[in-house]
Amino acid sequence: MLRNSVTIGQYLPGNSLVHRLDPRTKILGVLGYVVILFLIRDFAGYGMMAVITVLTAAVARLPLKMLVRGLRPVLFIIVLTVTLNAVMTPGELLWSVGPFGVTREGLFQAAIMACRLLLLIITTSMLTLTTAPIDLTDGLEYLMGPFRRIGVPAHELAMMMTIALRFIPTLLDEAERIMKAQMARGADFQSGGFIQRAKNMVPLLVPLFVSAFRRADDLALAMEARCYRGGEGRSRFKILKLGPSDLAAGLVMITGFFAALVV
Repeated sequence: MLRNSVTIGQYLPGNSLVHRLDPRTKILGVLGYVVILFLIRDFAGYGMMAVITVLTAAVARLPLKMLVRGLRPVLFIIVLTVTLNAVMTPGELLWSVGPFGVTREGLFQAAIMACRLLLLIITTSMLTLTTAPIDLTDGLEYLMGPFRRIGVPAHELAMMMTIALRFIPTLLDEAERIMKAQMARGADFQSGGFIQRAKNMVPLLVPLFVSAFRRADDLALAMEARCYRGGEGRSRFKILKLGPSDLAAGLVMITGFFAALVV
């Protein structure tokens, strides 16, 4: 199942402490996590960040197997990034294959990039798994609100980002249905090398794009039928308020991030 292999964009309802946190707390926490990931330069720091990720998943009651399974669709990108760092980083040559050489510094950089990408994907997946789409939209809009003074359309940007995330599993479902229909008619998506498989995917893209445009049109009509006119003057049923749990979570995250940098 394509959809079962992708966790980004999916929401898993629950009543855990992480689910009940204000979406702004979770968004800022993920942004801080990403910044710290790019500041760390050793494996001890990444080990600390991995502990934070595992503990957060345990508190959110998210199956670790599901988070790891979500890495499958981007495994090719991870392998490609690691390979390029291993062979393109100059340094002490360990072995060579033709014109390509693997260096000691390249292996170290490749391992760093692998840790960084794995933790980045898992953590961003946890954000969407524990935050309802409407809450995610409201949180993004609140955080981008101050930029309205310089002409940034905060509501529209938040809406587009949330819809894009929400449509990822929907489009994967559609792609799977189209693929199964074409395989039933004799299409072959498995045999051949990488180039041949890429060519075999071309007949899948056309109906997928048509379906995506049709869904976008249906969504626009549904929003117009409900008198959606943007964020100006829009009222909210649920007003976001930071509580004691958000303050405690923020302090815990800051302490964990600081510890990772110190380590």
